[in-house]
Amino acid sequence: MLVYIWQYVYTTFLRYWFKWLIRQATGTCELQRICSGYGPGASRTINTEYSLKISLPVIRSYIPAFKESLHTSLLQITGYESLYASVEDVRKEAFCPENTQHEAMLLELWELLMPSVTLESRVTKQWGDIGFQGDDPKTDFRGMGVLGLTNLLFFSEHYTQEARLVLSHANHPKLGYSYAIVGINLTEMAYSLLKSGALKAHFYNTVPGAPKLQHFHQLYCYLAFEFDKFWLAEEPESIMLFNQYRDKFHHVVRTLLENPRVSLTLSAPS
Repeated sequence: MLVYIWQYVYTTFLRYWFKWLIRQATGTCELQRICSGYGPGASRTINTEYSLKISLPVIRSYIPAFKESLHTSLLQITGYESLYASVEDVRKEAFCPENTQHEAMLLELWELLMPSVTLESRVTKQWGDIGFQGDDPKTDFRGMGVLGLTNLLFFSEHYTQEARLVLSHANHPKLGYSYAIVGINLTEMAYSLLKSGALKAHFYNTVPGAPKLQHFHQLYCYLAFEFDKFWLAEEPESIMLFNQYRDKFHHVVRTLLENPRVSLTLSAPS
């Protein structure tokens, strides 16, 4: 009987203050001490489970919801790191004309954006019609590798009408810009935001689990569509001022990302 009374008094009243004293002395919480004090296996997991169950009445009352919330949060945290690693792998992959998959992606990009125009040859000035700098787009992918091409293609595949609309704006005689080159530049912006951790709030709000590559591509689509609207609204005097307006747009995006409820999504897909 005394054992049960002591257990009740300890878990209800004394345990909280005992934990508080240890935390003040060691600078670590109970879960940290458990994880560092036990090796992988039953002892660590059982002690962790026990700690979570009796730590607070609120947690004990709502343990199913708590476990689900904790599980989702851990998936998002580790998923963000995994996403960056995946994006980095694609970025490091250089575009190679001898790679049939790379070539197929490039030709599909042309067909999606210019469905009524036949590409005369693989190396041609026609590439300039969709915003590449030279006769062979491979040279434009050097900075972002295959990641730049993948983003351009994803936008054209999943938001075809929007991509063609943006291309038509990019070919405007006065306010035009190099569609593909700007797209690759925006890929670099998305990559930098991801690397810095600035996209955490966006992905945590929009993906109920671990974010994947497709979620990064969707973020690029948002940037491509919103930059086009931003560019037209600003009416730059010359394309030579691109870097100035690019930095201004980047500041706008960073400001949006400071909102903990941020969700940068492009609605109304094709």
